[in-house]
Amino acid sequence: MDVDYRLAFELAPVGLILSRNRTMVDCNAHVCEMFGCSRELLLGQSFQMLYPSAEEYERLGARMAPILNAKGWYADNRIMKRASGELFWCHVSGRALNREAPHASGIWSFEDLSSQRTVKAELTGREREVAARVLEGLTSKEIGKALGISHRTVEIYRARLMRKYDASTAADLVHKLLAGA
Repeated sequence: MDVDYRLAFELAPVGLILSRNRTMVDCNAHVCEMFGCSRELLLGQSFQMLYPSAEEYERLGARMAPILNAKGWYADNRIMKRASGELFWCHVSGRALNREAPHASGIWSFEDLSSQRTVKAELTGREREVAARVLEGLTSKEIGKALGISHRTVEIYRARLMRKYDASTAADLVHKLLAGA
């Protein structure tokens, strides 16, 4: 049986992007729909245009590289940005085609989680990163290690999130993050 890989790429139930050096070299229609951009606007562009800020793009890229190098793949839930400027939760996973040069080339999938959770727009980049790890069930120490900051700094961000979401407990915060309340 002949398999039409191009058709499979185009009709995949998730957004797919092929990359070289963190630049988009191909994408499927699902990515265009999800981010609200034409293929022509995306191809040749840096992934940075899909992030809420340049700072988050740089931080995540630096954090992903050693994981891609060690495992060959990476996955997380993070907040991304549509062409309209709307922020949304997205499950991102990718595979480096060369583990020794993890950003040299890869394939990335994007799954829009906005129907399951909404974004509270007033969050800073670091608050978004901490919120994503809180939703993964990580402790402050684990979040600190993952983000390269102290657990005490994570506690400060957790406290800010609790205030912004008017949450009284950690469980309440998770519930409100999931609900986008």
